[in-house]
Amino acid sequence: MVVVQVKRSDTDVFLVESTITESNDALVRRLVKIWNTRLRLMQLVESARDMGKYGASKPPAEHGLDEVKEEYEGASIDKGPYYQPDPTGKCKRTGNGVGPHLCESLERVCVDAEALLGKEQAQRRVAVTQEALDEKMDNIRGAVTMAFPMGLPEFDPVRLTIEGGEGLEGTQAGTEILDEETAGLWMAGKEFRRDQLVGDRVGKNEKTRIICKLQKPGSGPPGREPGVSEDERKAMMAFYFKRQEELKRLAEANDDDYLASAWADPKQLQRSLRGTGTVRAPGV
Repeated sequence: MVVVQVKRSDTDVFLVESTITESNDALVRRLVKIWNTRLRLMQLVESARDMGKYGASKPPAEHGLDEVKEEYEGASIDKGPYYQPDPTGKCKRTGNGVGPHLCESLERVCVDAEALLGKEQAQRRVAVTQEALDEKMDNIRGAVTMAFPMGLPEFDPVRLTIEGGEGLEGTQAGTEILDEETAGLWMAGKEFRRDQLVGDRVGKNEKTRIICKLQKPGSGPPGREPGVSEDERKAMMAFYFKRQEELKRLAEANDDDYLASAWADPKQLQRSLRGTGTVRAPGV
């Protein structure tokens, strides 16, 4: 079984299992589908939490208008029993969230989805499947349906993300969506040719683990990875900073300080042989 580690960043990686007999085209399509689903799921987790606390989204043309009308025109805003104003300052949501029990249900499925998306899965060598991602999407869809049985507006990001990729428009995740037809898979500065097999690129050993990156067409090979990880870099910086401070303190110390040390006393050996090393004159 060939283990493919797809790296998006130092904190966002996932594993997928393949074989040397699988075509590169099928592998790339499968990886792109998982990649896009993970992006949707990440965005959905964030939007679902906000929706539970601050209600459904307002129409884009009405963002912030209710608060202005209430302040300057004295208009009455519909405030439910769990009203919380949108804290982003843009007032994109109505503020009418759901009750604590439903919020807990949303939070529970969101935490469950985050556990699947975390880098800990790759550290434990757990491969991700499209079926597992779809299951987490269905769980969030069910929790959203329970929280808003009447349905969400057609422009709400949660509904758009659940139904397709439109909910990612205008977000960072939306710029990273890949196309199955044109995306490229790179390893060690070389691209997987779609007309070949996985074994043609990684060799005939099934027990192989490779680190790859997905790229948009025309992006070229991804940049080289740093020689050390982020945690190792931080540890090295802390060590050298501590060493630099020690050298600075030594440079500032008096050059004659060593004369008060026991090893600098010429009679220390004589006293130790006579057993008088601990004898001190009164008052000394």
